[in-house]
This record gives sequence, C-alpha cells and structure tokens, in this order.
Amino acid sequence: MKISEKEKLQCMSNAIRGLSIDAVEKANSGHPGMPLGMSDVATVLFSKYLKFDPHKPDWLNRDRFVLSAGHGSMLLYALSYLVGYKDCSLSQLKNFRQLGSRTAGHPEYGLLKSIETTTGPLGQGLANGVGMALAEKILNKKYGKLIDHKTWVIVGDGCLMEGISQEAISFAGHKKLNKLIVLFDDNKISIDGSTKITCSDDQEKRFKASNWNTIKINGHDFTEINNAIKEANKSSKPTLVCCRTVIGYGSPNKSGKESSHGAPLGNIEAKLTKKNLNLMEKNFVVPHHVLNSWRSLKKKGKKSRENWEIKFKKSQQRKDLLKQMKHKIIKRAKDTYLFLEDISKNANKEATRKSSQNSLEFFNKKIGNLLGGSADLTGSNLTKISSSNLHGKNTNYIHYGVREHLMSGAMNGIAVHGGFIPYGGTFLVFSDYCKNSIRLSAMMKQQVIYVFTHDSIGLGEDGPTHQPIEHLPGLRAIPNLNVFRPCDAIETFEAWEIALNSKQTPTVLALSRQKLPLLRMNFKKNMSMRGGYILNEQKNNQITLITTGSEVSLGYSIQNELQKIKIKSNLVSIPCLELFDKQNKKYREKVLGNKTRVIIEASSTQSWYKYTRDNDLIFGIDTFGESGKADDLFDFFGLTTEKLINRILEKAKL
Repeated sequence: MKISEKEKLQCMSNAIRGLSIDAVEKANSGHPGMPLGMSDVATVLFSKYLKFDPHKPDWLNRDRFVLSAGHGSMLLYALSYLVGYKDCSLSQLKNFRQLGSRTAGHPEYGLLKSIETTTGPLGQGLANGVGMALAEKILNKKYGKLIDHKTWVIVGDGCLMEGISQEAISFAGHKKLNKLIVLFDDNKISIDGSTKITCSDDQEKRFKASNWNTIKINGHDFTEINNAIKEANKSSKPTLVCCRTVIGYGSPNKSGKESSHGAPLGNIEAKLTKKNLNLMEKNFVVPHHVLNSWRSLKKKGKKSRENWEIKFKKSQQRKDLLKQMKHKIIKRAKDTYLFLEDISKNANKEATRKSSQNSLEFFNKKIGNLLGGSADLTGSNLTKISSSNLHGKNTNYIHYGVREHLMSGAMNGIAVHGGFIPYGGTFLVFSDYCKNSIRLSAMMKQQVIYVFTHDSIGLGEDGPTHQPIEHLPGLRAIPNLNVFRPCDAIETFEAWEIALNSKQTPTVLALSRQKLPLLRMNFKKNMSMRGGYILNEQKNNQITLITTGSEVSLGYSIQNELQKIKIKSNLVSIPCLELFDKQNKKYREKVLGNKTRVIIEASSTQSWYKYTRDNDLIFGIDTFGESGKADDLFDFFGLTTEKLINRILEKAKL
C-alpha cells in the first residue's frame, strides 16, 4: 500500500474520531473510547470492502453492518454522515443523545437507514448478525448471485463475555456461515478496568474451537487490516479478526484507560486529542478533501447496486424473489373454512401445541416464506411440519440446539434481514433465556413468532423448574408484544392467523402440553382478534367466569355445575390481554360484566388485578409448582371444578 494511500486513510479515519469527540463533548454524554479505537478498522472496511449505497439504503443485496458494541454508536453515526446518508446530517450529530434526535445513545432500528438492527445489550448484535448471515445463506442457495452479500459485525470485549456470544459463535461455526465476519475491538478494557480482572479467555482459540477462521492484527495498521479482511473474504468458515486496538486512541492522557470508555474526554483533553491527531480545532468541521474522499464512496456503491439491478431485471427468478421478500397478508378463503369446519366436526381433545402444528401445516401452504425452528425441543414444541426442509435451496427449518437466547437473537436478525417470517420454539419457562431478544423484537417492531409450549403446571412431572408461574405476567408487561394463550384448536388457529398478519408486532404463543377439549364451534369470525369475548352466555347471569388457555375448559365445567344449582354465569375467554385492552371501554365492560368477576388462570395472578373490583375473585398460582401428574397438580393447587365452586360460593356470597 502506497504512503499516500495510508495518509488518505489516516485523514479519513481521523475524521471519524473528530466527529465522535465533538458529538460526545456537546452531549456531555457518550462513549468516545470505542469510536476512537476502531476508526482505522471501520475506515478500511467502508472504503474498500463494504457493499452499500446511501442512494438506496434498503438495497436487497447490500452488505449488513452491525455494531454489536452499540455503546460506540458515534462510530456508526459519523460514518453515516461521512458517506452521505441523507437522514444523518451534521445537525443530527450535533443532537447526539438528545430527545427526538435520530442519533440515539445506542443505535435504534428505524431511526437511521444505516442502522440494520437495534444494539446496545451486549452480544445481541452478534446474535442478530448470525441470523442475517443464516438468512443470506438460505436465500443464496435459492437465488444464487441475486442474494450474495456479507454480514460484518463489530464486537467488543463485553460482547464476547456475554453468554449469548458462545451460543452465537458455536451455531455460526457449526453452520459454516462463511460470509459472517466479526471484527473484534480487542482493546482489553471494560468499564471496570483491564479485562485481566474478569477474563482470561484466549478468544482466538475459543473461536477456533467452534470452527471459525481466526486472524490477529494490529488494528491501527492499515495494511494488516486490509490483508485480514481480504483473507476473511476468501474463508470457507466464519471469520474472527482480532483487532488489537487502543481504546481512546489519540488521547494523550486517557488512551488505553477505562476513563475513555463511557464518559466525555472533557474540554481540555478533547482539544489535546484533536491537536494530537492533527484535527481542526473548530468543532464538527471536516476538511473538504477528506469529506470528498468519503463521499466518493457513494459512486462505487451506486454502480455496484445498479449492476445488480440489471442482473435482477434480467433474472427469471425476479418475481419469486420479490414474492419471497414480501410478507403476504392472509385473507380467509374457502379452504380456511373447510379447515376449520374439519376441526369442528372432529372435535377431538388436543393439546394446543398439536393444534399449533396443524395450523402451521395449513398456513405454510399459503405463505411459503416461514422459517421455523426449535431449541432442541422439536418433538415437544411440534414446530416441525411435513414440508419442513433442513437442507438445500428450500430450507425452512432450523435446529438451533440448546441455544434459546441465540435462537431469539438470530430470529431478530432474520426478521430485519428480510425474506422470512421466523418462528422458533422452546418451553414457556425458558422464555427467561429469550427475554432480552423478545424485548428487542418488540422495540424494533419485528414480526417474530415465539412458540412457547408446556405453558403451566399442566406439564406435570418435570416439576417446578419447568413449570412457568411468573412468565406470563412478565411477557405481558412488554410493550408491543401480543401474548396469546389459546383454549382450543380454533383459538390456536386464530392466534396464528393474527400473528402472521401482525407485520409490526412480535407474538408469543403459550401452548399446552395436555389435551384440551374443543370449546368453540363457531369459527366464522376470528373472535381472538378482539383479545377476549363471551364464549358462552347465559341470560340473567350472576357472575362472569374469566379464563384463558387450559382453564377455559375448567371454566366451562364450572359454568355447567353452577347452572345445576340455579346459578347462571357468563364464560369469557381472553386469549390475548393486549388485544383486549385495545378494545373500547364499552366492549370491555360488556365482556367482563357488571356482576361478580371470577378470574381463573394457572399462573401468577399479577396480570389480572386491572380487571377486578373490590368483591371480584382471582384464582391462580402465586407459588412455585410441584412435581406430579397434571391432574394431581391442578387438584393440589385448588384448580378443579369442585374446589373452585366451593370457593366461589364461599367468597362471592351467591
């Protein structure tokens, strides 16, 4: 590499540093250390290798760039401005971390076109990157050069300490995701100080053990950076590039120290650093020749995209690919009613996990771009169907292994990549492992479907470690997440129907292990769309029985027994509290009734107090479960027809 070329790259890199310093100082908040340390690596990547076009940021075949170490967001924002993304102006950099700005403290999906996914919780971006690379590999098998791009992820020491990172690198190595390239900001500093106080891992050996290609370089040597990326591009395995860098590079007094990680350099140190880097003292100023060097990259990106578009227009697969990338709205047709009528006629007792599998069989024929999977529980979650393919150009099912957190993070990556509607299964109790990723699904408004089976003490003998108690209220507390607990095959079908039409909302399906009777014979309308409804109405009722999931059949039994002693009631099913809460007050009050409300759910009672008044009753489980057969457990916790009737009669004073 010529000296003049190195000087040009150094000036370009220092422009990132200058803008990062200025933005953090103006905000008096932020993390300057990582942008200062990784600017050289990012400069080589963006100027020589990254395939992108600011003129058309959502180009299908662009490379994906993920800043997993999201605290270093100014690196991405500075790059976005320098290369010429229209939505990241200089004024946005000046408003870094301010209310209403697009340049939030951590990269937020949807705020800027250059942000491929929301990052900040460490390790999430790495898992998302694995999902993106997986989506690309499957689409590449199907469409060849029409989808042929890399996924680049910048991680820090913190990302690689988080447990999700091991799940991610293990899965990526096993799947040989060779177009996934991870650039490790190996500065050996975390918030508490040197990583020596917390970590003795040899990251190179760790990744090699998981079937990765690894390269170690000086992260401030442009030639080494260039050669490493060139080598990574040729690998048949995913690649880790360990970039030995100096955190806070250029700062005379704070470089290499934790003090440069998460706080402004300070006015005096900022000036000294800019002087040390030969940067202009005036803030937010990039010399014209340096800005021109960055902006010239747009021409290369535009040409690459236009060449691809020519191939795309000529391709016989064009229509198929467009169809693949479009998420079809499902409308009910004759085959829908025939399917539901068949369920109604047979009226079999069936676990809702099995009903879910049957619904998947139906919907997969209509959609064609579902990408399913399970965390080593395929036979229990029943997420695999007759048309599931594990290999080849029609791959549509993934064995994620015992990696719930990776599965959820990867599904977010698959969703933001485009081309698939991802769904994945595990037990509801293990949603704890998925929680951070579920929260990000909701935050990013992504259509990710979580199939959580074994939803209550009804799973029986596996005992309290596997019996979810507090999980439903926890999931219901997440904004923009629909949590369904269907009572039978019809409601399960409706839940899937809603989930597949919810383009900006992730879904949780909480499904039973035990068999449940068919309670809904009327299937003409999707009643679950309203969240809750009166399943069985009795005139002149004295109480309202409000239930979900497996307890709806329990409520039905209670209703029948109460009728025998001249007590009439309404039976209400609320499969989705979130959708029910969105209905108008008049509808909600009609469903809940103005008589005594009796709420029954084999879970923590926390979700339900918002619907109760002084004399209303809630029956649930606010302790951990026990090990035993399902029927014995329901009896032990007092959730049987006889015991509940006695308690209702005693407390409701009917």
